Amino acid sequence: MFEELGFLGNTVILIASLLALDRTSDLTITNSVRIADITGFGKTATGFIMVAFCTSLSALSVSIFSAVGLETVDVAIGNALGSNIVNICLVLGICFFLAALKKLDYVKFIPSMTKEEIGSLYFGLFIASIIPLALIYIGYASRFIGLALLAIFAIYTIWLSKKGIAKGEGTLGKEHQKINRYMFLTFLGAVGVVVSSFFIINSASNIASSMGISALSMGSTVVAFGTSLPVLVVSVGAVRKGHLDLALGNIVGTCFMNTTCILGIPLLASSLRVEIVPTFSNLVMFSVITSLFFWYFLSSEKISWREGAVLVFMYFLFLTISFGGYKS
Repeated sequence: MFEELGFLGNTVILIASLLALDRTSDLTITNSVRIADITGFGKTATGFIMVAFCTSLSALSVSIFSAVGLETVDVAIGNALGSNIVNICLVLGICFFLAALKKLDYVKFIPSMTKEEIGSLYFGLFIASIIPLALIYIGYASRFIGLALLAIFAIYTIWLSKKGIAKGEGTLGKEHQKINRYMFLTFLGAVGVVVSSFFIINSASNIASSMGISALSMGSTVVAFGTSLPVLVVSVGAVRKGHLDLALGNIVGTCFMNTTCILGIPLLASSLRVEIVPTFSNLVMFSVITSLFFWYFLSSEKISWREGAVLVFMYFLFLTISFGGYKS
């Protein structure tokens, strides 16, 4: 679809779709958080599961359309792993910059978080690191692996959600009466995300073909950045309001979902067996390295603008390697 529009036409469609994706995702996220407040979801469950799911909705839609509708599984896998790199290097790097600028020195974020929240962050990072390494070791990805990834996602989501609901109190009164309106707006935003994602994957694939760039490179860079825009918007907004812990929960929760749900569903839906080695080796290793850097920064219990600079530099290094090494 859209092949006849050429490079310029597909570029216009891609930019317009990314803008639409940003707005519809924001609509979904805003109203989902309101629903979470009304129904009594706990803070950890809201940041790690509900907000992360909404910010990952665009990436999930793109991956499903890639694997099922267009049979381009490379884009789906590249998008899932590439989004983790965008989230940790670019989004987290920018968040560290903003947090450090507000404090003008360094920021201690661990003391403001509960043991449960810290445990969720470490578990999410562990999953985001171990699954790509396991795929490299196995050498391929199939429907069975997709089913296993979805099982990990479902089990941990149910467990964390139950703990969040048990600790939440909920909101009564006039806000509770608006829950149907918030649910409708959430659904409307989700439909917009799916539609804009369909246009993104079509136009991006056409641009990649016309420029001689592989589907993997396009999926792990341009498409991954577009689908990470909701994560960037929510996380930066949280940091500007002084909630770095919420931003961390959103970023780690999104990375957890990328390597379980968003990677698992396309693998389960696709009839193709995907060879991970050597096609995805560089992308997987870069994803693991960024997760290890994040892990190290968490263990230090404080961050400054230097950590942000390191992460942003790594993102631009990733872009250079991607466009320099994946051309056909």
